[in-house]
Parts: sequence; C-alpha cells; structure tokens
Amino acid sequence: HLSIRRQRQMCIRDRFYIGLLKPAPGTWGSLGSLPFIYVFLLLNFTIWHLITLCILIFFLGWWATFIETRNIKEHDPAEIVIDEVVGQWITFSPLFLILSNIKFNTSISENTIFINADSSVYSMHIIYIFICAFALFRFFDILKPWPISWADQISSPFGVMFDDVLAGLYAALSLSIILFFGFTL
Repeated sequence: HLSIRRQRQMCIRDRFYIGLLKPAPGTWGSLGSLPFIYVFLLLNFTIWHLITLCILIFFLGWWATFIETRNIKEHDPAEIVIDEVVGQWITFSPLFLILSNIKFNTSISENTIFINADSSVYSMHIIYIFICAFALFRFFDILKPWPISWADQISSPFGVMFDDVLAGLYAALSLSIILFFGFTL
C-alpha cells in the first residue's frame, strides 16, 4: 500500500493521475489543465493571479519531480505531466493580460470574448482561443526549437519543468499575435 505522502506526491506529479493515461501522457496533461483555465476566467482571475499560480505550480512540480526522480535513471518520465500544466497555463497569459487591462475594454458573454482595441471591436469564441492555445503549446513542446531543446537536455527536475515554461512562452507569444491582431477563422 502507498503511504499518504507518496499518494500526494504522485497526485501532484501526475496531475491527479492524468499522467498515467496512454498514449501521449503530455497531451493528456495539457488537456487536463484547460478546465482550470476556464474556471479561472469565470472567477475573473487577473494576469497576476495566473502568474502567481504558475510560479506556485512550477515550484511544486520541481519539488515533486525531484522526489520522484531522485532514485531512477530517467530524469523526465512520461507520467510526470505537472510541467505540461505550467506550460499550458503560461500559454494563456496573453488572454489574461488582455482581460486584466482596462485599455482593451474587454467583456465575456456567452463564451465569446469581445476585445475593443484601437477603436475596433472584434470577438473570438472561447473554444477557438482554447484550441489555438492548446495546439500552439503542444506544437512547441513537441517540436522543441532552441532554447527549448537546450532546456530539455538539462537532466534535472529543473530541466523537466523549464523546457515546458519555455514552450509556454513561445506559445504565449504566438497566441498574442492571434489575440492582439484578431486573427479568427
């Protein structure tokens, strides 16, 4: 039987056991983080709330990954998906930045976000934004352009978390273009 402490570590590390799903546990981990973003939007979280949560989950993930990998050779086991959660949440930072900034005069109605920028108003359905954010993060997390590929080679719990932070930043920059310029289908 697993101790309570061990069960908590696994729950954190595997993101409530999502990391045990096959195939592609990282993709499942990213998908599992999306409902939290939706709840954050419903609760009117600001960019500062999101940044604080990302920092907290980063350090919690770093600790959990350290505990889980200290006695094994594999530094980044596939079932560890808390790093995907942080990266996916970082991807949404431009959305929270826009919603937190009164200059944009944004509103959310019936799952559509209305953005008023430079005297032009455009809208995007929340599902479109979620699909773009998910696809962009998975793209950069899988492709691993530099410096993500460099961070992925860091054989430590920090490296496990940091490559996904960088993938999240690349995806956030890409999502910014979509949001700030109103690119829709």
